Amino acid sequence: MRFAARRHPILPLLTLGLGLACAVFTPAAAETIVHKSITYFTIGGRTAAELDQELQRNGPLLKTTGTRHPGATRIKFGGDVTYVEENGICRISAARVTVTTKIMLPKWRYRRTADARLGLLWDTLSSDIRRHEERHAEIARTHAREMERTLKTLPSRDSCKTLQAEVSRISGQLIQSHDRDQAQFDKVEAANFESRMIRLLNARLASQKAAK
Repeated sequence: MRFAARRHPILPLLTLGLGLACAVFTPAAAETIVHKSITYFTIGGRTAAELDQELQRNGPLLKTTGTRHPGATRIKFGGDVTYVEENGICRISAARVTVTTKIMLPKWRYRRTADARLGLLWDTLSSDIRRHEERHAEIARTHAREMERTLKTLPSRDSCKTLQAEVSRISGQLIQSHDRDQAQFDKVEAANFESRMIRLLNARLASQKAAK
């Protein structure tokens, strides 16, 4: 009986930039490993126009678009697969996918001294930016879990070299699917931005009036 176990990375770590437009051995039953962090960049401005300029000037620069955005989520996938070869058959004994999301959000230094109207505008906009970026992170987590489930259920092959090639091919396809979903989300969000902001502003105004 020939028995061997070895572990290989699933795929090179991939970093994606996504933004708002106006991405140890573990047993098979383990959860996908998720790391998430949030950082802030500070902007100035005393008017709505100045706020817009500050976001364009100081927002995170994304390589995917070559422009700055009001917020961004950088996504990194990684992980490894453990292969077991026995009697000339290679199978996957464990697969681990990791996803790291780093969300970057704006922080307005003059929020406390802003008048009610501009404060309302900022609160609405910043809340929407955060929701947008959180959704990018959620999409990445969903795809990471799906990738891990898919890799764990790949059938055995007659060699680990063949199975490893299959893992690379499937991983690449799943990353492309992730990219398409992220791009589609941005497309829909951009198309609905104006109507969404009007709706959110009206809702906040109504809530404020009801509270008085």
